[in-house]
Amino acid sequence: MSIMFKYRIHEVAKDFGVPTKTISEIVAKYFEAPKNHMQALEEEQLDVIFEYMTVNNQIDSLEEVFVVPQTEKKEEPAPETKPAEAEKKGEKSEPRTEEKSTPAPKEKAVQSQQPQAPKKKEEKPFQPRKVPEKRVINTSGATINLSKYDERLDNFVPDRAENMNRGKQKIGKKNQNRNQNQNSGAKRRQEERERMQKLQLEIAKKAPVKVMIPDEIAVSELASRMKKTGVEVVKQLIKLGVMASLSDVIDYDTAALVAMELGCKVEREVIVTIEEKLIDDHEDAPEDLIPRAPVVVVMGHVDHGKTSLLDRIRQANVAAGEAGGITQHIGAYRVQINGSPITFLDTPGHEAFTAMRARGAMVTDIAILIVAADDGIMPQTVESINHAKAAGIPMIVAINKMDVPGANPEKIKQQLTEYEMVPEEWGGETIVCPISAKTGQGVDNLLEMVALTAEMQELKANPNRSARGTVIEARLDKGRGPIMTVLVQNGTLRQGDVIIAGTSVGRVRVMTNDKGERVTEAGPSVPVEITGMSEVPDAGDIFNAVADERMARELVEQRKAEKKNASSSQKKVSLEDLFSRIKEGELKNLNIIVKADVQGSAEAVRSSLEKLSNEEVRVRVIHSAVGAINESDVMLAATSGAIIVGFNVRPDAAARDNASRNDVDIRMYRVIYDCINEIEAAMKGMLAPKFRESVIGHAEVRQTYKVSHVGTICGCYVQDGKIVRNCQVRVVRDGIVVHEGDLASLRRFKDDVKEVASGYECGLSIEKFNDIKEGDVIEAFVMEQIKD
Repeated sequence: MSIMFKYRIHEVAKDFGVPTKTISEIVAKYFEAPKNHMQALEEEQLDVIFEYMTVNNQIDSLEEVFVVPQTEKKEEPAPETKPAEAEKKGEKSEPRTEEKSTPAPKEKAVQSQQPQAPKKKEEKPFQPRKVPEKRVINTSGATINLSKYDERLDNFVPDRAENMNRGKQKIGKKNQNRNQNQNSGAKRRQEERERMQKLQLEIAKKAPVKVMIPDEIAVSELASRMKKTGVEVVKQLIKLGVMASLSDVIDYDTAALVAMELGCKVEREVIVTIEEKLIDDHEDAPEDLIPRAPVVVVMGHVDHGKTSLLDRIRQANVAAGEAGGITQHIGAYRVQINGSPITFLDTPGHEAFTAMRARGAMVTDIAILIVAADDGIMPQTVESINHAKAAGIPMIVAINKMDVPGANPEKIKQQLTEYEMVPEEWGGETIVCPISAKTGQGVDNLLEMVALTAEMQELKANPNRSARGTVIEARLDKGRGPIMTVLVQNGTLRQGDVIIAGTSVGRVRVMTNDKGERVTEAGPSVPVEITGMSEVPDAGDIFNAVADERMARELVEQRKAEKKNASSSQKKVSLEDLFSRIKEGELKNLNIIVKADVQGSAEAVRSSLEKLSNEEVRVRVIHSAVGAINESDVMLAATSGAIIVGFNVRPDAAARDNASRNDVDIRMYRVIYDCINEIEAAMKGMLAPKFRESVIGHAEVRQTYKVSHVGTICGCYVQDGKIVRNCQVRVVRDGIVVHEGDLASLRRFKDDVKEVASGYECGLSIEKFNDIKEGDVIEAFVMEQIKD
């Protein structure tokens, strides 16, 4: 930081006692030659001058520094007022021969020494001050009549005082003198204290004010902390080019510049939240980490042998008396493979896996993908592959049912290459293990591959710290209250610990392991069941063991408030705001999930959408499948921030409800060009929709009637919403749209009605469509104009 005052060349030369030319030559030697002797020097130039003068003016000893230069002083005559005063007192005055520095006595002294001629004093090293010698003053020249004072003293003292005890009188005088000395000492101390306070106040005024500034601060608050007026701060902001009022909020950098310009010392204020105080999330030192067991999840298509493989692993690694009921008891279990433990999660497939990942819980380390050798890769298998890829965990493919006639593992390996999974024997990185869960063939080899993959990952954890993990599942038991199954991922969970999981807090009362036994502690990768929570947490919530229960309850209340605010302000990706988010730089990848009625349409839509990528945004189809839009698709879209594109398919009721809760944008099309043009227009910022489809109700066809000259009449039951006359309808059969048109008539019993609400039966007919079958769903919708 540059010096705040101007130190000129001639001033430096004067302070060093050298000619100005000498200082100018030093500056010209190391820097640019100065213009004149009035030029102000910079801090760097002063440092060089001081260093140069120090090096070139060495002294022999430190004593030379303390030498006080002696100067000749002229003798001055005594002041004329002193003899006059002496004459008034009747005293004789004699001429003085002492130096000026000697204090003048009241009475004249005769000096024995004769005045000598002034001589040049020799320079001597500095000597400490000596104790002054006693000086004898001859007062013989003055005559004092002491008897006169004695007579006056006798007249002042009364006779009664003469007869008093002399000892008591002396003590009284001593106490009086002591009190006077104490009063004068206290007064001196008080004056000294006030003087020191004034000095400290002056020093404090000159010292810079220390200001703590957070990441964002209001201008008025900044002025208050700097002990300045708001006008001064606003003026300084205007000088910096920032137009702000007292109520505006400025960032740390701007506030720091203002504070430094106004002579304050700036420090950054670090705001520590309750969560940072309560939860210990520091990184573990490498020497504290020890290997832990891997956590494995088994995923795959329905009826491909998921449950059979889990049962086979349990029977091979658990005693017969404990085999029945372990999975049902806790939902997770541990097995030993060549002395190494492995934790298996018994989840209902990739849907629960996605639900956990949606809440930020990366629970599993390895995924086993089950594929039937006689069936091949199915839609749910593709979903499992996409979910595992999105999570970024290694996959091991287990080709099951190798004992079934017609098993063709080579065909499955070929199908895996279509999803960027090349087997190891073909030069890829995907481990493929042929197994038979029924006979046990290849199961041991599969478990060895799991252990080898875990060893390659070098999974480690620190058991000597507070526990941290994930809630696998939770339920409410009538007798025991909230019960949750947790997987400890780091640290050690002990009985009696205070734990906080999401918006739930409690104390560990009872811990049960996967064998139904009570335990007092659980280390990393150990699943346990816990009772003692205040409420049922969500599956996938992170739990932490904490020390302060009161602070934990405050954090829970804070999380509940944040969750309520976030649910109202959460912003998902939609085509309406796609261009604005691309322009702001928020969106680099546009994730899309494609669902179609047939595989050919799905592939066509996928390839067409991926070609829309440009320099600003890349279109990624993270999942493409055949069938209706289900809840798993919506959950994957919510997790990945994707848009669902449906081609000739409709979402089921659960998917619609989930999409509305999570604000997932679902777009349905019947013409492929409409889909491509709409998304391309949204990416270019040209999307200006005039109308929006609003689904108002669904009705299930219970019975059909053929009427001549009218067509097919269907008797329906309104499931939700309402059916309105003159609305548009579409016929959905097994999740696929078979017709879209207008409603021709709507009746209850024999009367025409305007609308039929949910829970009532009705009869309706559709214009120019008679191929209605029992079990079809009639979806009623209207086109609403979008108002800006």
